Amino acid sequence: MTASTTGRLTSAVTPAAADILFDRHLRVPPDPVAGELRPTSEVDRAHVVMLTEQGVIGPETAARLLRGIEELRAADFAPLRHLPAPRGRYLAYEGHLVDTLGEETGGVLHSGRSRNDLNATVLRLRLRTPYDRLLAETDALGRVLVAQGRRWHTTVMPAYTHHQPAVPVTYGHYLAGVAAALVRDLDQLEHAGRELGENPLGAGATGGTTLPVDPARTTELLGFTAPLGNSLHAVASRDLVLRLLGACAVLGVLLTRTAHDFQSWTSAENPLLRLPDDLVGSSSMMPQKRNPFLLENIQGKAAAALGALTSATTAMSTARYTNAIAVGTEAVGHVWPALEATTDAVVLLRLMVEGAEPDEDTMLRRAAEGHTAATALAERLVVAGVPFRTAHHMVGEISTAALAGGRTFEETAAEHLADRSPGLLDALDPASVAAAAGAGGGPAPAAVLAALDEADRGLGALAAAADARRVHWESARRALDDAVSALIHRS
Repeated sequence: MTASTTGRLTSAVTPAAADILFDRHLRVPPDPVAGELRPTSEVDRAHVVMLTEQGVIGPETAARLLRGIEELRAADFAPLRHLPAPRGRYLAYEGHLVDTLGEETGGVLHSGRSRNDLNATVLRLRLRTPYDRLLAETDALGRVLVAQGRRWHTTVMPAYTHHQPAVPVTYGHYLAGVAAALVRDLDQLEHAGRELGENPLGAGATGGTTLPVDPARTTELLGFTAPLGNSLHAVASRDLVLRLLGACAVLGVLLTRTAHDFQSWTSAENPLLRLPDDLVGSSSMMPQKRNPFLLENIQGKAAAALGALTSATTAMSTARYTNAIAVGTEAVGHVWPALEATTDAVVLLRLMVEGAEPDEDTMLRRAAEGHTAATALAERLVVAGVPFRTAHHMVGEISTAALAGGRTFEETAAEHLADRSPGLLDALDPASVAAAAGAGGGPAPAAVLAALDEADRGLGALAAAADARRVHWESARRALDDAVSALIHRS
């Protein structure tokens, strides 16, 4: 046995899960100075370019100021790391530019701008990376659901209601259902993120500015899609955060419910799914254990967004509708860990769906033992002219008699309905019943594949929108670099 194995297990947990659960906290945490000042300086670069083009500051002053900003960025803001910042890093950053470049140069940076519209703009820039990662990982989960759904679209299992076998479906049908819900959740995430494209810059403290700023130009240079049309809305609202957290909370519910199903289906009492050793853990004391503990991590992490939404909503509701620290700082602070936890839950569920293998024999046996063909028999009696409620009672008596006599449902039905049409009981096994249930989006192969195709199309459309957004951001980044370079080298 090696350090990576224990008990019955022959391998350590898969590296992607280990990174989330064990390794990440050991790494050097993100740099808070660069994390704040790099997007701030990006806004500054666009602001200076725009002010120059509008004639608010001269090109020589702009060149000196931009050179100072570029030097700080190249040094990863090292000169600022030990400066006192009693009123925040931005003012320390601006003060450094004034001190090193002079009042006539560094002092023009904040023209036509407030920390209020700056902070609202920086928030949107900072959200791009974790938001984009969440969408990409959710797309990856969706594609695994679709692929595995196609692979197992004829593998018969019982559907469960109230934790009891209900009707025969297929494992692929179940995965197609989860995929359909995931596409809806991903669409809501995409919709919530559209506010990332709105540019608050130019709103000032809350009432705009009398300087001739051009929000359309900073929108272009920073990769936004449109300026915000009302200055109060621009600085007072952080509803973007609430909408993102709300969409994450809804997605988290789906992740948790799916994890609950996987917990049930990997239990010793109902082992419908098999998990490889790298997706389970052992016990430090009990060597026989194979614990699917990642499912519990999914449930815990998926709940983070709901807690964050509650906290952020509560914080925002205490503030008047204007710029407020309770909104822009305290409420917003909850979004970062929630986005990371939701993304982690998505990754862990993808690993589980990808690695789980259905036990086809056990699934089929449980569908038969659970009398899941009972509803189909009642419906056949309806077709033969029996009122449904009467048929319901008749089939219920057959199920009771089968359980009491220790015989199969099909055998008992043949005895009770011997005087009926012989064809009534043909193809009454769970697999045949599932294959015939195409109406209403049921588990028939064609219906399952159609649902998977629809989910695949939805994922494709959302992925195309995400790709277009990334291209737009990158194109804006290059345009800003070119504009900055042109001003610096012009003088």
